Parts: sequence; structure tokens; C-alpha cells
Amino acid sequence: MQTPIPCLFMRGGTSRGPFFLESDLPADMALRDKVLLAVMGSPHARQIDGLGGGHPLTSKVGIVRPSTTPGVDLDFLFAQLQPDRETVDTTPNCGNMLAAVVPFALERGIVRPQGDTTTLRVLTLNTDMQCDITVRTPGGRMEYQGEARIDGVPGTASPIAINFLDTAGSVCTGLLPTGRTRDVIDGLEVTCIDNGMPMVLFRAADLGRTGAESVETLNADTELKARIETLRLKAGHLMGLGDVGPKNYPKMCLVAPPSAGGALGTRCFIPHVCHDAIGVLAAVTVATACVLEGSVTEGLANVPGGAVKTIAVEHPTGEFSVELELDLADPQKVVRAALLRTARLLMKGEVMIPAAIWEGKSA
Repeated sequence: MQTPIPCLFMRGGTSRGPFFLESDLPADMALRDKVLLAVMGSPHARQIDGLGGGHPLTSKVGIVRPSTTPGVDLDFLFAQLQPDRETVDTTPNCGNMLAAVVPFALERGIVRPQGDTTTLRVLTLNTDMQCDITVRTPGGRMEYQGEARIDGVPGTASPIAINFLDTAGSVCTGLLPTGRTRDVIDGLEVTCIDNGMPMVLFRAADLGRTGAESVETLNADTELKARIETLRLKAGHLMGLGDVGPKNYPKMCLVAPPSAGGALGTRCFIPHVCHDAIGVLAAVTVATACVLEGSVTEGLANVPGGAVKTIAVEHPTGEFSVELELDLADPQKVVRAALLRTARLLMKGEVMIPAAIWEGKSA
């Protein structure tokens, strides 16, 4: 016997995974996590018995509900699973999956289109972060085709604008959880920062790398990966995050001078695998470091002038542009971060799990 659960399988930015209405899942969190593990086919390296794609970027789940928070339209809970581990982590954000929240809500009919465009406020429950998301809805329907192009996704699609309202200290106690723009851990200069994603930034050159290596090269670099993991564990305590051994954060990022006309070159680990691109909120956080005096990006990053800056963060498969607006009274303070993503509905229907795990709402 199997249990069917209503599900939309969606791409959000450079990630993808199943989306659910909260009411279609078990209310008990422990049982819900068992259901999500069964849905994705974890733990198994290829997730052959589920919807997962055998990679952290394709082992993600979105859970959505109408919001009861004043001024907010939708609540979003992001769950990060791993192919080979029995973990369901709802601590960090995911800005890529966030791009699919409004399309999902429109497809499921829990919100209504507002005209040619629809702007809804979304609360990410993981870190209590709010943002305004604008999608195109001509004729009262979600539009997926368009001219927007994002690196890491083939072709073009309808643009989805995400305007983050307050991202500083999303998981940590503040933008700079150590109180400094630069720290030294095991003789290595780092910047510990959280403007939507807890991250540790360090210069590739300080570890004898260029920061232009391929993803395959870095994933095969066992010496580097061991050094980065040791650094991550120590940085976790320094950032007030405690033991981060079993956690998916902080993300670790090598920074280097840009090589393709952008602001900064990056190679990010999420946290043990080198990212083919860079996460949405990781890009926001890296871009923020670029405008902070004294961070490890100083002397490497090409930063434009003005109170509103477009920071092009280079990554292995292209670049990710982030628009930052600085406080005129305090140029070290970022008051707004905006960016462009795309999303697409890939499949709608029901995902099947063994009834022995959960017999469903009607049972």
C-alpha cells in the first residue's frame, strides 16, 4: 500500500524539488520529516527510490501556507535534505527555492493574481525573514515564458524579482556575528558574515589556490576540503552557532579577483561539495562583504560607486548580480538587497510514499 500526497515539482532558480501545502503533510514534525525523507529517497547516494537528484541542490523541499502574520501573504518553510544522510534541516534559508513560492501558491489557488503582475509578501519561517516577490500574471495566470536569463539554467524564462526587506543576521546574532569584519582562525584571515546566509569568506590565494579552479578540481582536492572543514567547525563556535558538524552552514567561500568583468570571483562549498554556481542568499552575503571596509574582499573586489550598487558575483558557471542599497548616513549599512530569479512548474500530481511510513490525512 502507498500513500498519495499532492505535490508540485518545481524549479526555483538553480535548485529544484517538490513543493507542498503545509496542510497536506503531517502536523507532527518528526513524522513530517520521515515523510520528506521517503519523498526524496534519502538516505541513498542516488536517491533512486525518491524524487531527489543525488545532489544537495536537488535535495530540497518547499512547504507553503497562507500567512496569519499581519501584512504577509504567504509563509514558506524550506527543508534541506542530503542524498546520503537521514537529515531534514529547516534552519537555513534558500533564496533559489524561494523564487518558486509565489508561482506555487498561484498554481494551488491559495492566492489570487493581482493583474498583469502580482507582488506578494513572503515570510521565510526558517529565519523570520520577509521579502516581496513579483511575478508576471497576464490574463490572471502565472507566466513562465520570458526573456530573463540566469546563469546555471538553460534558456530564458519570465523574470521573478525578489526584494529582501531584512536579511542581516538571518541565523547569527547579526551581520557580523564576531563583531569584526576580519578574524584570524588557524593563521588564516577570514570574514564571518550573515546577510541572509551564514558564511565564512577567505582568500583563495591564502590557501595556495587561484579561486578559478573548476568544480571538479576542487571537489577532488581532499587536502583543501579537509582544511575548509576544520575551519568551518572552528568558525561555527566563533559565530555563536555552536557545533556545526551536522549542519549545512556556515557556507565556506574562497574569494579571488574577478576574471570575467564582475566584482569578485567565488568558489563556494555547501558546505562539503563545491557549488556549481552560488546560492541566492550566499550571493547577497558575498556582495555585502564587498562593500564592508576591512573584509577579506578588500583589494580583490571591483565595487562601483554610489549608494545603489550592482555587485556581479562571479561563480563557476557565470555570475550573479545583486543590487545593494546603502544607508546614506552609514555607508557600511545595507538597507536593501534585490535580485532576479526565474522558476518553472515541472510537474503536478501526487508523490507516493509507503503507507507504512504514513497512511495520510484520511487515515
